[in-house]
Amino acid sequence: MAWASWGCCPWLVLLSVCAWGHAKPVDLRRENVRNCSTNPHYLPVTVVNTTVQLTDLRQQMQTQNLSAYIIPNTDAHMSEYIGEHDKRLTWMTGFTGSSGTAVVTMGKAGLWTDSRYWTQAEQEMDCNWELHKEVGSTPIVNWLLNEIPAGGRVGFDPLLFSIGTWKSYDTALQGSDRELVSITTNLVDLVWGSKRPPVPSQPIYVLQEAFTGSTWQEKVSNIRSQMQKHRKAPTAVLLSMLDETAWLFNLRSSDIPYNPFFYSYTLLTDSSIRLFVNKSRFNSETLQYLNSSCTGPMCVQLEDYSQVYDSVQAYASGAVRIWIGTSNTMYAFYNVIPQDKIIAETYSPVMVTKAVKNSKEQTLLKASHVQDAVALICYLVWLEKNVPKGTVDEFSGAQLLDTFRGKEKFSSGPSFQTISASGLNAALAHYSPSKEVHRKLTSDEMYLVDSGGQYWGGTTDITRTVHWGTPSAFQKEAYTRVLIGNIDLSRLIFPAGTSGPMLEAFARKALWEVGLNYGHGTGHGIGNFLCVHEWPVGFHSSGLTMGKGMFTSIEPGYYQDGEFGIRLEDVALVVEAKTKYPGTYLAFEVVSLVPYDRNLIDVRLLSPEQLQYLNRYYQTIREKVGPELEKRQLLEELKWLQQHTEPLSARAPRTTFLASLLAASTLAILGWSV
Repeated sequence: MAWASWGCCPWLVLLSVCAWGHAKPVDLRRENVRNCSTNPHYLPVTVVNTTVQLTDLRQQMQTQNLSAYIIPNTDAHMSEYIGEHDKRLTWMTGFTGSSGTAVVTMGKAGLWTDSRYWTQAEQEMDCNWELHKEVGSTPIVNWLLNEIPAGGRVGFDPLLFSIGTWKSYDTALQGSDRELVSITTNLVDLVWGSKRPPVPSQPIYVLQEAFTGSTWQEKVSNIRSQMQKHRKAPTAVLLSMLDETAWLFNLRSSDIPYNPFFYSYTLLTDSSIRLFVNKSRFNSETLQYLNSSCTGPMCVQLEDYSQVYDSVQAYASGAVRIWIGTSNTMYAFYNVIPQDKIIAETYSPVMVTKAVKNSKEQTLLKASHVQDAVALICYLVWLEKNVPKGTVDEFSGAQLLDTFRGKEKFSSGPSFQTISASGLNAALAHYSPSKEVHRKLTSDEMYLVDSGGQYWGGTTDITRTVHWGTPSAFQKEAYTRVLIGNIDLSRLIFPAGTSGPMLEAFARKALWEVGLNYGHGTGHGIGNFLCVHEWPVGFHSSGLTMGKGMFTSIEPGYYQDGEFGIRLEDVALVVEAKTKYPGTYLAFEVVSLVPYDRNLIDVRLLSPEQLQYLNRYYQTIREKVGPELEKRQLLEELKWLQQHTEPLSARAPRTTFLASLLAASTLAILGWSV
């Protein structure tokens, strides 16, 4: 799935405003949005009245002597997706988009969000709210400086501000005679009261040993070994992100949409293991699994989730040094630990360790992608038969794909909301249909489907773009150039330590050659039944450099605003490359196993090397997925697979890969670091 600017993942967003093609019962066209300046009495039926909650919030602000209060759209763990219990911004504003920041003063209220959500915000917010079409702390601070008087106090919840977010606001307000104030009791929660959805209480379960790469005891010993070897000798590691604790203990649940996590923190010290969680969610077998009845260094002491702040503060009062990852720790903990006792690095040791999969984890992830290929192939075969009938739309298609995945063994639902986009909707990189708003799939338009599944052995993410009719020459060229970018990056051999921006230049080169590009990142990490976007792997400048055992997506695209969109995404494993001469070189092994659309490939644009790679890839698909289809007696799908993986033949080779390599290297030289 293409990355946007969520949480700690600094990717550019494709900035487009949607022109929707499906009307009724909810029509997102411009005439069906609010117009507070000229007609404040008319509001769309989708608008939420927020007068009561704003009045109540301002009363709470008065008790704290606040001039303004900031409400980010996140939870205390910087989760990509947040549960109903944490949707404070939605409850306050009525806005249901996934990205935004609200600010309330005693006289005004504003929402800041990016262009993906402007029309949606105008439809969902009443006239109590101003919509600001900007993002980041700077425009918010500039607005605050105009709206609140000198001496004003700006409140925030320290459990909802990352260290970086706090620093950006604090720095911008310095010298302004306005104060940024940490309020440990969330004021929205006080106002929400009994109407707030309850905290999830589903059981927390142990992931079977067959689906884990190491025992939790081995993982704890590994992290402690890293602590002992660290030059600053930390006595503890604080884990704040939910996937860190889930990975460490091989535990899973369902508190967060699309992610098998549970609300928790971990304080791992050199002599104890403290897991902060709702203890009532464990059965007796899980308690025994965690050795929770003892107090030794390999016994997990269970403490209440709500006590983590006080417990960390108490631990920090001793002669200790606490190792934190600054990219994924909230300001509340950064503030409560004395600065001379913090060992701050960009990523925690757990984040870095789980990014590299061991041999068993690699095998599990590969097997999950075979299962996923079967589900997606079944869907594509079904579409070929039913789209011409005019009975399929984006939403029903997405639901059916979820059904196909749900039939797979060890499936645990989708890994994100399926992007099922036809025609012009596919030009919006992060569009997803709904029951109310969707377009019909037709043989006259391109169709993009970006989807993934959660399986006990691994998480998947794959994108294919197809056309069942006659594509235009430009559509075929754009598609083929995106495919070339995918191929050139997938078949690349590169020195260990090469920077991400230099690598991703190979995915963009074929588009750059003719003046085309795309506005999202080229890849992201992926977990073993964890996050579909597993930080910090990827091709971005702030992530880790690629290393053996990491998995990343490779997903170039092209988006013609108002017409169509193309993305081809595969997941690949980083492996050691075999080179003629000695050296430490790496390569990618693609593990996604679904053929591309032959109808959209202009073979004349492919070099002999690219064509050879593509045909080898198709042979791999036949060898790995074909037997699975045959074993299940999916004979129609097997025939489809064989037809769509027939070797492609060259017509007029365009260039050699050597020329491509040299050109891409020149374009990307600014990113070289080994």
